[in-house]
Amino acid sequence: MSAETPGSSGRRKFLISASAAVLIGCAIVGYGLMTRAQSKQEVAIWTDQQSVPTVALAGQISVKPTQSLTLPGSIQPLNKAAIFARVNGYVRSWDHDIGTPVRAGQVLASIDAPDLDQQLSQAKANLASVKASLQIANLTANRNNVLVEKQVVAQQMADQTNADAKAKAAVVAANEANVRQLEATQSFKTLTAPFDGVVTARNVELGMLISSGGSGQPLFEVSDLHRVRIYVQVPQAFSADLKPGVTATFELPQYPGQMFKATLTHISQSFGANSHTMQVELQADNTDGKFYGGSYCTVHFQIPTSANLVQIPSTALVISNAGTKVATVDVNNKVAIKNVNLGRDFGDSVEILAGLSISDRVINNPPETISEGEQVRVDQPQSQAPTSQSANASTTGKSPN
Repeated sequence: MSAETPGSSGRRKFLISASAAVLIGCAIVGYGLMTRAQSKQEVAIWTDQQSVPTVALAGQISVKPTQSLTLPGSIQPLNKAAIFARVNGYVRSWDHDIGTPVRAGQVLASIDAPDLDQQLSQAKANLASVKASLQIANLTANRNNVLVEKQVVAQQMADQTNADAKAKAAVVAANEANVRQLEATQSFKTLTAPFDGVVTARNVELGMLISSGGSGQPLFEVSDLHRVRIYVQVPQAFSADLKPGVTATFELPQYPGQMFKATLTHISQSFGANSHTMQVELQADNTDGKFYGGSYCTVHFQIPTSANLVQIPSTALVISNAGTKVATVDVNNKVAIKNVNLGRDFGDSVEILAGLSISDRVINNPPETISEGEQVRVDQPQSQAPTSQSANASTTGKSPN
């Protein structure tokens, strides 16, 4: 075996070192190229992600099975009658002031009517006069009838006297009717209560001149308050849910904190041309006498909630010249913009009467540039587990110190 020379050994070491350096350089270059390619791929993915907008979904707001409808109401007596005079005269006396309970037929006031008294006296005198004329006419007719049978007078004379008697009998009947009319009118000199109730207005004083007819102020007003009627104007949107028999509650300013029950009894079935509201009538028992005619009250209805009713945050609405819309996300994460009909506005949330279903995923705070069919990415918020301290605080209902 030949021994290596010092020159060949050094050359071999140099070649080995050079090869190692070349390999290391190639490895460094390869790693750099691979890192650059990975970075480009990450940048492309990030760019694609940024080109697809991220949206947040609006949280579901639970809708109660019934919704409260509060409307102003006006309380009126079950029956109310304005009492006017039917005769001309002067107030002789009045017996009941405002707030006085009265019975049907009870005298409220009396009127002196001297002109009517004189008319009745004259009518009676005329009646007595025509009765006397009738008596003479009957005697003459009977006498002539006897004389005709004896052929003492002509038949024409008997016929004339019979006709005259019948004419005077008709005059008597007319005068008797006139007397009865004046006597009936005289009964109106006494004003009486038409039904059991309370005197709620009195506009008479002793000696006051009274004119007959229904013009001007009534002399008295009597109200039946054992039950009261409550009139409410209901908006058209809620009219379909109100039927006779529905119960409601109402409150009055003079009884703070107290609620009273009422029952819906009548529906007008007609809407006002200007207000587009329908008048409904409720009735309530007033045995305790707490309710007065003309009072203002606040009526509360509990109306069943529609199965199609959805409530969303107000920030989810898209309001434009084309109307109110809501942006939703379909199963493919594409935007679907829907027209909706709004219900009641609660400030932070609003009712959707039509155009949206409970299963729709609604976008909260949609961008102004969002469009139909646009691809979006739904932001899924991650729920954080509460710490032991906050968990203990929520369990005990006390804040940690």
